[in-house]
Formats: sequence, structure tokens, C-alpha cells
Amino acid sequence: MTTLIHTSLRWGAAALLAGSTLASCNTAQTTESDATTTAATTDSAATTPTAPAGPTPIRPTGPAPAWATGIKPEMQAVIETLASLGGKPIETLSAQEARQQPTPADAVMKLMQTNNIPMPPVTADTMSRMVMPGVKVRIYTPKGATGTLPVVVYYHGGGWVIANLDTYDASVRGLVEKTGAIFVSVAYRQAPEHKYPTAHNDSFAAYQWVLKNAASFKGDPQNVAVVGESAGGNLAASVSMMARDKKVMLPKHQVLVYPIAGYDMNTPSYQQNAQAKPLNKPMMAWFFEKYLRGAADGKSPMISLVNANLKGMPATTIITASLDPLMSDGKMLADKLKAAGVATKYENFEGVTHEFFGMAAVVPQATQAQDLAAGELKNALVK
Repeated sequence: MTTLIHTSLRWGAAALLAGSTLASCNTAQTTESDATTTAATTDSAATTPTAPAGPTPIRPTGPAPAWATGIKPEMQAVIETLASLGGKPIETLSAQEARQQPTPADAVMKLMQTNNIPMPPVTADTMSRMVMPGVKVRIYTPKGATGTLPVVVYYHGGGWVIANLDTYDASVRGLVEKTGAIFVSVAYRQAPEHKYPTAHNDSFAAYQWVLKNAASFKGDPQNVAVVGESAGGNLAASVSMMARDKKVMLPKHQVLVYPIAGYDMNTPSYQQNAQAKPLNKPMMAWFFEKYLRGAADGKSPMISLVNANLKGMPATTIITASLDPLMSDGKMLADKLKAAGVATKYENFEGVTHEFFGMAAVVPQATQAQDLAAGELKNALVK
């Protein structure tokens, strides 16, 4: 499959997963053209077309893989579809090659197409702004919103190496719709071109930029939270730590979805889910090798969150997946936060894998997880 095909597929997947087509917002700032292609108009003189078939139940085509006992049928269907796209093992590739591989978002798009799952209407407008050279943010504003709104700064996953704002567009749009808040999704610089702690410093710079500039996009600078998935969960927690240590306003809440929270790849979930998909132990070793300058970085409190000083952190929601090498990281971090006196809510979702959170279009557990995250954010952010 060519790079062009992958690029268009990834854009389409972002819109489909989010349950909306991408929209643009007319502002004086740099505005993204997030339009999607509309269906061709049918000639009224032509034969009346038959009504399209409705959605069909999503079911896997084969037995559950050996590593995934108890996997939910919809989740298994996503994993099967991802395999059918012909991607190569990430850990065998260069970073540049890995960034061109099919993603779970691509798999969900294909699954939606083959099962006649329609796109719901657009619920958010987007625009881009530059925080500093090399660091861009995409601002999602609920359609028709009026007045000043809470702001959530979002950090995408990808092991600090792969993926981008489009890959995780679904998660953001789902949360925008469920919270009614403005979301600011951060495109931090990635490894190996930019080693640790670049992504962490970029993420904190973006957070500070939001605090200073929220009013310019109708956001409330006193009502800010952070959310992150995977490596982004690590970044979100690190931003809270840096804010605490540098005496910058703390986020009102942090939602960490299957965060990377440690450098130990011999935890129970790393051992149990060593060969899981779409994330496995060899991939995590590859991510660490690409981002970290050496083993000493792995012991940094911003990588090994479970060994950091967690006192004074904001109230936290942690979501994990049972079929994920990072499950133990999330559970251990939740326990350490509670021990440090931080109000913490932890929930593990059974039968699903890493990356499930953005799959609400096809995986029921993703809807449940997004509802949980949105509920905690709404409780924390006073309108």
C-alpha cells in the first residue's frame, strides 16, 4: 500500500472514528482545512437507488489469538482487520518506515465501511496554532458553543515516536462531544529526531501556552485539565509534575489512559501480554530505544512515574486495558497516587487492548471508557 493511500486512509479514519467529518473554523488565525469528500449527487433521472443496508453486527472471523483469551468480539475484529492491512512489525522498522504503517484507526475505518456503520454529524470545529517552532496545537471547539468554556490539553500516544494528531482525532472528538469543553491537542516533536526530554518539554510549553492564550479562543485559563493516551498519558502526568514543581497553575484534573508509567518491562502485564496487538513488549523496547538517550533516562521521574514524588498532583483518573503490556503500569501508578494522598479513580476494562479508547464507533468498551473520562472531567471543570 502506498504512502498516499495510507495518508488518505488515516485522515478518513480520524473522521470516522470520531463519529464526525472533519470541520474547519473561520478565524483570523491559521485555520485547518479539515473537510472530507462528500458523496456524489445522484441524477434524479437515474434509476432510483436501493436503500443502503443498515449496520451489521461486528464479529470476528476466526478464533481468538493465543495471547488474547477473553478478548471481546468487536476488539478481536479490529485486531483481525489491522492484520489484514499488511503492516510490518514496528520493531523491525526505522522510525520513518514505522510512521507509514497501518494504524488501529485505519482498521476501524475499514471495519466501519465493511459493516455499513455511518458517520454521525460534525460536533466540533478545528483550527491550528503554532506554540513555538516545531510545536503545533489543534484546537477543537464544540459546534455552536457560546461563552467561555473549560479547556482540556490533550497529548496523543505513539511511544513518543509515531502517530500524530490525526491518528488520535477520534479520542479527542469523542471527549469534546461528551464534555462540551474546548480541547487543545498537542503535536510535540518526536524521536529519534528529538530525544528525551524534548517531547516532555514541548508538552509543558504547550500547557503554559494554553494558560496564557486560552482567552483568545474562548477558553477559561482558570479551568484547565490534561488528558493523555499511552506515551501521551506519560506526558500529561509529567506536565502536572512540572507545573507543581515550577509553581505553575496545576491542572484541575488529569485523565491518563493506559499511560507509560515505568521503565520496567518485566511487570506482570508485560509478561502476560508480551505478544499482544497492537502493542507488545518488543515495540515498547523499540520506543524506549528511540526516545531515551540511555538507561539513565528510563529512571527519570518523568519516565518512571511510579517512582516519582506524586504528592500534590491533581486528582486523577486512570484507565487501562486488560490485554495490554502497560496495564500494570497504570494500576501501579494509581496505587502510588493514592498512597501519596491524591484522589484517584482507577478502572481496568476487560477483553480489550491498547488503543481501544478511541474506538467508540465499533468497540462498546471504548464508549464506556470515554463516558468515565468525560464524567470525571466535567465534575472537575466548573463552567
